[in-house]
Amino acid sequence: MAVLDQPPATAPATADTAAPGQRWPGRGRRRATSLSRADQLVLGLMLGVPTVLHVALVWLPTLASVVLSFSEWNGIGGIEDIQWVGLDNYVDIVSRYPRFWPAVQHNLVWLFFLLVLPTAFGLLLAVLLDRKLRFGRFYQTSFYLPMVLSLALVGFIWQMMYQPDNGLINNLIGRAEANQINWLGNPDLNLYAVLVAAGWRHAGYVMLLFLAGLKAVDPALKEAAALDGANAWQAFWRVVFPVLKPVNIVVLVVTVIEALRAFDIVYVINKGRNGLELVSVLITDNVIGESSRIGWGSALAVILLIISLGFIITYLFQVFRREERA
Repeated sequence: MAVLDQPPATAPATADTAAPGQRWPGRGRRRATSLSRADQLVLGLMLGVPTVLHVALVWLPTLASVVLSFSEWNGIGGIEDIQWVGLDNYVDIVSRYPRFWPAVQHNLVWLFFLLVLPTAFGLLLAVLLDRKLRFGRFYQTSFYLPMVLSLALVGFIWQMMYQPDNGLINNLIGRAEANQINWLGNPDLNLYAVLVAAGWRHAGYVMLLFLAGLKAVDPALKEAAALDGANAWQAFWRVVFPVLKPVNIVVLVVTVIEALRAFDIVYVINKGRNGLELVSVLITDNVIGESSRIGWGSALAVILLIISLGFIITYLFQVFRREERA
């Protein structure tokens, strides 16, 4: 009778005989990670369409430019009309093209200017706006607003400001009537005048990048630096600025790209001539200009690509090597 009064032994719970309300993590995870065919189709379209567009619009033209840089072709006819000349295009550009080296020099000046003045000014604006100034949103919008404009429109705006007779700049300095300064017609001044316009647009973008990085800095780092006796200047350069290393890399890459691909603003002003020669303008003149030398234009594009990658890869290599040593 004692045996009959004992409750029946319960069998151990398994994946198929789980107690009511009990969840099995393994089965739950398998169900959560399984996607339906509709989800797989949507995910495939979201990944596949941008990838196909990127390959078709970026990588294929880049590879085509590299291949065509070793040829001589006027763009008319088929593949059979292409004449392969090897490295002749590169040799002719470096040694015989009188506009090439001035254009490279102007691009390097453009890069140096953007790295020094607009980038430093954008960092200063970001630090000031991070302190939650009054009307900070208004200032932030005002300084970023030029970035919304295209470089072509920026060129039109500053072209009116630089007009010798009734331009804003000459009127402000009192040179509108007598001894007018031809800011865009003088080859000794027009490059720097255009750089001011390009920097006006670039500073707002740099400000936004640094401001986003400053918002992500842990406030405990600043408090710890203050407790150690560091002033605001020391806390920024020794504590906050090193934390902004990822933002600094982004700013450098963006600045290099902006400086070396500059085209719109100078082409609007005087089609990149009379002191405003840039490599991007030479590419356009040779590919779709009157001469229509596809091989030369492609070789110039490859040279510009190599210069861009040289700056970016060198900086990234140094940054990653320092991190490995640390």
